[in-house]
Amino acid sequence: MPWSFEDAVTYLEGHVNFEQQSPTKEGAPSLDRMRALAAAMGDPQDAAPSIHVTGTNGKGSTARMITALLNAHGLSVGLYTSPDLERVTERLSMNGEIISDADFAEQLQAIAELEAHTGVRPTRFDILTLAAFRWFANEAVDVMVNEVGLGGRWDSTNIADASVAVVTNVGLDHVDIIGPTRADIAREKSGIVKRGATLVLGETDPQLLPTFEGTPAAAIWLRDRDFAVVENRVAIGGRALDLRTPTTRYEDVFLALHGAHQGDNAVLAVSAVEAFFGRPTADEVVREALAAVQVPGRFEIIGRSPLVILDGAHNVAGAEAAADTLDDFSTTGDRIIVFGTNRGHDPVEMLEALDARRARLVVATAADFPRAVAVEQIVAAAESMGVQAVGVAGVEQAVALARKVATEDDVVLVTGSLYVVGEAKRVRA
Repeated sequence: MPWSFEDAVTYLEGHVNFEQQSPTKEGAPSLDRMRALAAAMGDPQDAAPSIHVTGTNGKGSTARMITALLNAHGLSVGLYTSPDLERVTERLSMNGEIISDADFAEQLQAIAELEAHTGVRPTRFDILTLAAFRWFANEAVDVMVNEVGLGGRWDSTNIADASVAVVTNVGLDHVDIIGPTRADIAREKSGIVKRGATLVLGETDPQLLPTFEGTPAAAIWLRDRDFAVVENRVAIGGRALDLRTPTTRYEDVFLALHGAHQGDNAVLAVSAVEAFFGRPTADEVVREALAAVQVPGRFEIIGRSPLVILDGAHNVAGAEAAADTLDDFSTTGDRIIVFGTNRGHDPVEMLEALDARRARLVVATAADFPRAVAVEQIVAAAESMGVQAVGVAGVEQAVALARKVATEDDVVLVTGSLYVVGEAKRVRA
């Protein structure tokens, strides 16, 4: 009997979830599980060429922009990204459409049968990655765009041999798993670069460059040397960009996303697509794609009067970008920050990066997530900075309180974790 969506979710949740319970460095990492199961289903990851995206920040946005650009070329594109905000099926999409419950169940049932046949026990993330590859192969997409879940070298997505590898940047995040130094993290992220690929590299630290130069890439395109954002201006509803790629300059291009950092992601995406085709992208294609791109949970406006913004900043660099982006908005009222974060991130450092001292109130909260930092710890962190804070157990309740105490001119920023943002998206004005 064909599985229902509920059957598929039950199977999925019966496997170890390293997104909720972080893996340790014990034991030698391996892609053997993924390779064995993929081989048993005919290596669907090889059914179409692919672009592989990693980085500490910006990889999800960059992957979505790459997908939009490829779609604007008239190609059928499968996008695999993580984590999901509201529903697990969000991770698998084709041409902007999320996989149906029936198709999702079909993929997982096939993987379950392979698990029983081979005796190979995948992780939850392995299953979702295999489901994406199998679905994309079945639907005969023209291109796959795969976002790394964690690191790169040993990530489940790395069984695919991408012709273009994108590294957005290298920062200090997940240091207990792929750290502890930026050099360690760079080595892990450089592991997605396959022989003969073009590496589009957004990280410019000269101390890290030798790590990437040691990959088997056929070519390395480096930010500020081979491509750059020439102008990055605030515009109504997004940014106005002048971009330079190795072959072309695009002027006054509208990007429908907020934040100067999204301009940095945009030039990575345009360059990656140029590398994929081996030729410039037509000006009108770039304009069409960037004017329409959407990235859920990244400075997403869900309410006005007061202005309510969701941003999945989950590390210090992301929090700094969120604070800078908020400065782009001309608001006359106060700031209220709804904030929750996960273990491995210091609440004081995160609140400092968010410029929380400028907020009238921090509403501390915690997502329904095993690694969430306790509400009381966040309250103590805010108060140690001299910021008024209150703790609210649930994210939905925290957002409701923030809206209640805000005036029409205030701005409410919900941030600190994609899991917090995901729960906040369920709140309706």
